[in-house]
Parts: sequence; C-alpha cells; structure tokens
Amino acid sequence: MKILIKNTTIITLNNSNMLLTNSNIVIEDKYISYLGNEVLADSEYDRVIDGKNKVVMPGYINAHTHFYSSFAKGIGGIDPSKNFVEVLNNMWWRLDKQLLLEDTYYSALTAIMDGIKNGVTTFIDHHASPYAITNSLPEIAKAVERMGVKASLCYEISDRDGADIKDAGILENFSFIEDNKNPDIVALIGLHASFTLSDATLKEIVAKNVNNYGYHIHVSEDKGDEVDAQEKYKTSVVERLAKFGIVNKDSILAHCVNISDRDRQIIKENDGIIVHNPESNLNNAVGISDVLSQIKEGILVGLGTDAMTNKMGNEMRIALWLQHIKQENPSCGFMEISSLLLENNAKIANRLWKTDKFGILKEGSYADLIILDYDPITPLNEDNVLGHIVFGLAEANVETTISNGKILWHNYQFEDFIDQHQINKHSRELAKKLWERM
Repeated sequence: MKILIKNTTIITLNNSNMLLTNSNIVIEDKYISYLGNEVLADSEYDRVIDGKNKVVMPGYINAHTHFYSSFAKGIGGIDPSKNFVEVLNNMWWRLDKQLLLEDTYYSALTAIMDGIKNGVTTFIDHHASPYAITNSLPEIAKAVERMGVKASLCYEISDRDGADIKDAGILENFSFIEDNKNPDIVALIGLHASFTLSDATLKEIVAKNVNNYGYHIHVSEDKGDEVDAQEKYKTSVVERLAKFGIVNKDSILAHCVNISDRDRQIIKENDGIIVHNPESNLNNAVGISDVLSQIKEGILVGLGTDAMTNKMGNEMRIALWLQHIKQENPSCGFMEISSLLLENNAKIANRLWKTDKFGILKEGSYADLIILDYDPITPLNEDNVLGHIVFGLAEANVETTISNGKILWHNYQFEDFIDQHQINKHSRELAKKLWERM
C-alpha cells in the first residue's frame, strides 16, 4: 500500500531537519520513501490523508510495560497495602496466578489497542502468568501480530512459586527465542527481580543463554530488593546481577530507583539500559529515581509506564516534574528528561532490533508515525520544537496511528480489521471471571 500524508507539519526528530512545514510524507510498505514539499498527485496513492493543521511525529515507544495488568482496571476486594511487597502480595501476585491463556491474549489485545489510541507503535513487555506459562508468549505474539505493532516479549522467571514453575518459565523464554520468526518481535529473557531469584537459578539461566540474549528485569524498584541482596549475598542488586553477566548492552533494568553511585558506574561500564517508570514509582511509593545522575553517568535511560498508562507524553511530563522535586530545582532536566522519550527509547529499540530505523522520520526509516491534532496558538519553529512537545503536543489528541506502514487508527477510529467493541465485550467477560477466581 502507498500512503500519502499531505500539507502537514512534520517533527522529524532528525537533527539535520527537525521541523518541516507544509510538507508531505509518502509511505510504501513498511518504510518512509519520501519527505518534502513537492506537489504530489493524490491519484497515485492508495490512501491520502490531509494533514492540514496537524503535526506528524514518530510513533511513541513504551520501553517497559506489562500487558497482563490490563484486567486490573476497576478491580475491587484488594486489601490496602502498607509497602511494595504488600502491593505485590495483595494485588499483582494474586492476579497473575489466575491468568489463563485466553486472559493473556485479550490482556495483550486491549493493552495494545489502548497504546495505539495514544500513539504507541512499539512496546517492550514483561509477562507473568505462573499457572499458565506454556505458550503464553506465542499468545501475546498473536495479539501483537493482529494489532500490527512491534514488541519485545519475555516471560518473568522467578523462584517465588516453586521449582516447577521456575523451570516452566525458563523453558517458555528459550522456546520462544528459538521459535520466533517475526522480525517485528524481539525476544528477551525475562527475570522478575533479584529478591525472587536464587544464585542457582541465575546460574542456570545464564548457562542456557549461550547466544547472549538480553535480559529484562526489575532492579531496585523498592528498597526491599536492596535489603534482600545485602542480607543474602552481601552485595547490591546491580553488583549481584553484573557478576552473572545480566547487566549488558541488550539488557533492560527497569526502575533502578534505589541504586547507588557505584551501581551507576557498574551499569555504565557494562553498557546496560535503565528504564524509568515515574507514575508507577509514585503509585507504589518506592521513591523518585535520580534520573539526572544516571544520564550524567552516561547511561542510556529510557521511559516506560509499567502499565500504569499508555500516554507517553504525559509520562514524560511527570518524569520532568519529579526531577524538579528530586533536585529541588524547577529549571533542571528539560533536555535530559524529554530525551528519554524522544531520543533514548528509539536508541533502545534500535539496539534490541539491531537497526537504525526507529525514532526519526526520514527516507528509509520505519513508517511508525502518529498524526496529532495540534494547530499551535504560538509560533512553532526549529528553536522551540521541544517546548511545544512538552507543553503542548504531549497532551494533544492522537488522530492517526500508523505502524509498519499500516493505518491502525484514523479519525479517532480503529480501522475495520480491529473490532474494538467485540474485543472489549469479550474482555469484560474474561475479567469478571478472573476477578471471581481471585
């Protein structure tokens, strides 16, 4: 399919030509084949979208999320929690134990649909369903393929539910790595967190990882993770993971709220990736990550939501306000924090997919882009693009989402191949049954 988006403003996020006005984009197959202001004939294209009074940007990337948490919306009967471990025991570890394969599939469908409506075209997911592990990743992959997006998938290995479930988690990860043939899906090895993983389990996983696949793990989200590592292993979480080779250039370390100066140095030395999840950290009262120190150390830091939302623009804004509080400076961090979403998430995706086609709009890049309903009330130019993104576009409505060169969402409606109401109806039925099992 050939698609023309015409008469529009384009924020390319390409440093050589950040802003194009009154311009056109041509999409062929999965790639952008033309950007410029040459007059093009509508008749030569299968779909033509008039982008007048709109802004086109690269699609958002969510660098850490949990599709399976979709069915937690509106749930009742959960005991109040005084700390993070109680949050896990009272809520998430009750929910994930009750997931069936169909729940996993529909959780992924609904999470991805919400992401598409909010302009997310690439997701880095971390899954857990300890009593329905086998084939859980292929079910999620089916949802990813049906929705037409890109995703990184893994299963969360943990010792917390016993040896048999741990073994099944290991098998699910490595089976999916071997079987996955979809270039739009990247497999990582999922690990829960240091405090639910023994040395013996880590040794077993690393020994199986002969092809050096990256890991995706929660790191020092709560202080209890650090206390556990110090009491059991006389070391920090990061030091412990680095000893096993788990901190590496393809590994995502989610959160890192409570890491030390030395931990930051270790992550930098091993070229690891940190993903910041500000709304989740606030909700769980685990602290405010010192993101500016991580960036100053030279670490690649991205932005995720931990499934709290798919509104990546708002997540970026909250991350910025939190650093103002953390650093006690209302003027700090503007460039650094905006780069998490607008630059670093693309670097993470390019690293995992081993390409350079994410995150900017140029000829030859992936046709993963969004059209935002944004007719600026103040001048928009090369010098103030970031100001408009943070204080305007971040809250603008996503009118169109295109992923892999395919229109998924247009004029605030899903394309016909995505039956939102049927999916939502069946999801409500599944969620009700899930809640009754909890």
